[in-house]
Amino acid sequence: MTEINERLAKLREVMNQEGISACIIPGTDPHASEYIADYWKEREWISGFDGSAGTAVITTEKAGVWTDSRYFLQGAEQLAGTGFDLMKQGLPETLEIIPWLISELNPGQKVAVNSQMFSVNAYAAMKNELESNGIQLIALDLMAKTWTDRPALPLNKLFVFDVKYAGKSASEKLQILRAELKKVRANAFIMSALDDIAWLFNIRGNDVSYNPVVISYALVEEEKATLFIDNEKLSSETKAYLEAEGVSVAPYMAVYDSLKNIAESKTVLIDGAKLNQSLYEAIPQYCAKRNTMSPVFRLKSIKNEVEMEGVRRAMIKDGVALTRFFMWLEKNVEKEEISEISLSQKLFDFRSEQENFVGESFGTIAGYAGHGAIVHYRATPESDASLAAENILLLDSGGQYFDGTTDITRTITLGKPTEQQIADFTMVLKGHINLGKAIFPAGTRGSQLDILARKALWDNCLNYGHGTGHGIGHFLNVHEGPQSIRMDENPVTLQPGMILSNEPGMYRAGEYGIRTENLVHVVPAAKTEFGQFLTFETLTLFPIDKNLIDVYALEMDEVDWLDAYHEKVFETLSPYLNKEEQKWLKEKCEVLYDKEAF
Repeated sequence: MTEINERLAKLREVMNQEGISACIIPGTDPHASEYIADYWKEREWISGFDGSAGTAVITTEKAGVWTDSRYFLQGAEQLAGTGFDLMKQGLPETLEIIPWLISELNPGQKVAVNSQMFSVNAYAAMKNELESNGIQLIALDLMAKTWTDRPALPLNKLFVFDVKYAGKSASEKLQILRAELKKVRANAFIMSALDDIAWLFNIRGNDVSYNPVVISYALVEEEKATLFIDNEKLSSETKAYLEAEGVSVAPYMAVYDSLKNIAESKTVLIDGAKLNQSLYEAIPQYCAKRNTMSPVFRLKSIKNEVEMEGVRRAMIKDGVALTRFFMWLEKNVEKEEISEISLSQKLFDFRSEQENFVGESFGTIAGYAGHGAIVHYRATPESDASLAAENILLLDSGGQYFDGTTDITRTITLGKPTEQQIADFTMVLKGHINLGKAIFPAGTRGSQLDILARKALWDNCLNYGHGTGHGIGHFLNVHEGPQSIRMDENPVTLQPGMILSNEPGMYRAGEYGIRTENLVHVVPAAKTEFGQFLTFETLTLFPIDKNLIDVYALEMDEVDWLDAYHEKVFETLSPYLNKEEQKWLKEKCEVLYDKEAF
């Protein structure tokens, strides 16, 4: 019996003792985070699946992990022999979790969840659907009795994020937030999202891999703001900073008592998509509650000019590091042993040479050949593939700088590409370009633009399963809302100041993966009698591999866009490079062909 099998058996023993027929274990934490501290990695511990998205469901007889297409290949590998089935979300034959539970259970049976791990909205939806079918939803932390040797919560010191990078002080942001609360007639706002809290108070930390956040809660009232945080995380200097900005501190778990003691006259604003059910239940019944999107979520998404200046500096630094890295790779791929893991470390080393570099914004995805088809592939010592001067490499990486957060994907050929690779790459590139040069009216949603990235693929009956674009934080989370570009409907409109990724892809299982990703900034385009129009400013600075492009499959405006982009890349980066690096980059940025000759 494997370790995972043993853990699953132990959980079922606890379920039997408590009279529970099923339990749901998500891959998140009480703060609705994507990347979480080891203490909360319950789904990973019980199933062995470590993807950033996925939920485990266990009954007395069956167990499964639900995840999306990004993790189908990874999930199949990691769940083999564990007692867990891979449940492929989004496919017609796969029931969603609650309908599946209804099909497996009988009326009167009980489903347990840890209410700290589910948002108010998600908990209510589950409860309504289950109970309408006679099945009870019970708030019960089964993992507390099953996982008894879990790691401790991190106690790393927080640090102040200087206003010279943030653009606005914490006290200024609090003033803006209170004005927003007044608009919706709320007296208090309970915050649980770690990046929202970090942004509001201009604090950062090292509690979570890749995301520079601090495990905490916050309660903002008309005359008072309280940060709930373990005292060990604070120095005398950070305490003094918070006090000067009008922020009181209290122990992390004291948030429950503070909520229970809110005055009867208060109206409490909650973001039901983020706040966990356990905290919600701590708010007294006599308080009015207003459930709406966090105003900080929206404010944070629109970068100010100081933040944007920083992001542009970060892009230059990242572009310089990438130039040096890819130049090194090109020179050495046939001369020395280079693997997916070793090249990821080499890229980290080049980024580390840049001023204000703090760390990676996520674990580098270095997928050579067939591994590139695993959308969120992560090389392990067992899977680590050696590169050769053939096939293609997909490299998705990013950096955290005080100046800003980066995220870039490039697919390059290490040898002579096949006709199919060129055709696939070119279709992805066409989608990338056509989204990148889009002009659209104010009020447009990301879902309305998504087709621009997919049309060339759809015309050939091809597709990709992930979203096309996600928001980006400013020295914060690499995945940030509320904006997105994807097929799924999202009511949030794109507004000037928002940063998103532009990353269409194409994946052939077992052969290769292709993805081209730049970050883009929503900016005004023109104002006409038809209203305000917006467009995208491309921020990322690194060339796209011309060896994988079928020039004759591109329209002239697509060629013009790519040539102009490459010209910008060279002109912006070359002052920071030596002569050898400049020569290499100039070659990569040359025009696709001489238009005068045609």
